[in-house]
Amino acid sequence: MLTRHARPGVLRKALKLGVQGFVSKAAEPAHITEVIAALHAGRRWIDPEVSALAVVDDCPLTDREVDVLRVTADGYSVADIAARLHLAEGTVRNYLSNAMRKTQTRTRHEAARYAREHDWL
Repeated sequence: MLTRHARPGVLRKALKLGVQGFVSKAAEPAHITEVIAALHAGRRWIDPEVSALAVVDDCPLTDREVDVLRVTADGYSVADIAARLHLAEGTVRNYLSNAMRKTQTRTRHEAARYAREHDWL
């Protein structure tokens, strides 16, 4: 996966989906070429810095809370979030409430901003 979102939360999600390689688009072209060659040879390659952050990451949010906050950060309403994630609006409100409690924020937008600043999204 070549991504501009080389953060621990994105790495964890990518690994759950079966990604064998994970590198930032900001990497030097020669490095990206080396990673592609390693993957082509059947090896796995994960950015060591992002991997280290993912290991020590102390994100208290569940995967679903992260999903809801990610869509919230895009500016969608609760109804739109529910539709996009195939959830009931009440379920979205519960996830948002839990995320706000865990991040000690007052609004869902503050919670999303907090999560993004901590590289949880």
